[in-house]
Parts: sequence; structure tokens; C-alpha cells
Amino acid sequence: MNTHHVTRSRGGFSLVEVLVSLVILGTLMAATITALDTSFKAYKTTTESASTNVVARMVVSRMSSMVRTGTDFGPFPTDVLDVTQNPINSTFMEFRLIDDATGSTGESIIRLERRDAPVGSAAPFQLWYVESTVTGGVVTATQQRMLMGGVRELSFQLEYDIGPRLKRATVDLTVLPNDYQAARFATQLETPSIRLVTSMAPRRLDIAP
Repeated sequence: MNTHHVTRSRGGFSLVEVLVSLVILGTLMAATITALDTSFKAYKTTTESASTNVVARMVVSRMSSMVRTGTDFGPFPTDVLDVTQNPINSTFMEFRLIDDATGSTGESIIRLERRDAPVGSAAPFQLWYVESTVTGGVVTATQQRMLMGGVRELSFQLEYDIGPRLKRATVDLTVLPNDYQAARFATQLETPSIRLVTSMAPRRLDIAP
């Protein structure tokens, strides 16, 4: 009697099938990582934009308060009647504060100015606060600090009346959100600038409605 042995082959994946599966899996993983990376960048840009917007509005609001409560400003034109000098366009603005509390002759000169940013920064300028203490016509102390980075443009337009007395000041500030992120990060995902333009006048010159 003949005995027949039936051999059954085991099921499995061939090398080609494994390679194809790996390629598909790699493609899906790359697409997932790219989508997550894009979402993270969009979220980061949005949060930075909102934060910068708040800070910029606070700075401009503080400038407006200093103008409305101030009395002496600079720079001022040599001749207020010369239309080529008045209004004057500048990259800085000064405020003079007299020390009335002590009754002394001391005074403080506050200067808000646009400065060049360090090489490699995402934006070309910075906004700086400089306060100089003047006693007897001599600067005795100076304090300074950066108020805001990521400034694309900052200009002050000062319009004077005879005196010269400041009639109106206009601040034009353009800020790039997220100044501290890498430059390559900003180029991959374009971020719109924030521009704030406001005009203000010293309170004593306001016209009541």
C-alpha cells in the first residue's frame, strides 16, 4: 500500500511585500509629522502674534499718555513756520519731566528711540527707553532698556505751533510677531506684520466738544 504525504506550505509575506509595506508606512509617517509640524508652527505664530499685538498696544498707549500729560517735547524745528521743518519726522521722541516733588532744579529727559537690531535678527530695529537725569544742566545719570524687539519700522511725526509748542504727535509702529524665533522658521510660514498708527495731543491743547 502506497502512502502519500501531502506537504502544505506556510502562508507568509514575501520580501517585496515587506518592502512595499515599509514604503507605505514611511510615507504615512512623513505626512503625519509634516501635518503636526505645520499645525505647531501655525499655533506658535498665532500665539506670538496675539502676544506682540498686546505688548505693542500697551507701548503705544503709554506713549499717548506721556504726550497727553507732558509739556516739553523734542526734537523741535529751528523754525516752526518753515513747512520743510514742521512737522518734523524723527526716529526718536523726547519728554522733559521736572522734579516737582523735591522742589529741586533736577529734571529727567525721557527718550524713546529706534535703534538698529543686532545682525541676524528677524527685524531690523528695536524700540529703546532712555532716561537721563539732569542736574544743573549736566547729565548725572542715565538708565536705558529695550522696550520691544522685532520692530520693522518706527517713526515719530511732531507738529508744532509757535513757541515751539507741540500741537500733535503721530506714532507709526510696525512690529513683526515672534521676533525671537529663527529666521528660517519665519520664512517657512509667512507672518503678517502688526501696524499701529495713532495721533495724540497734549491735554492742554485739546479742544472740548
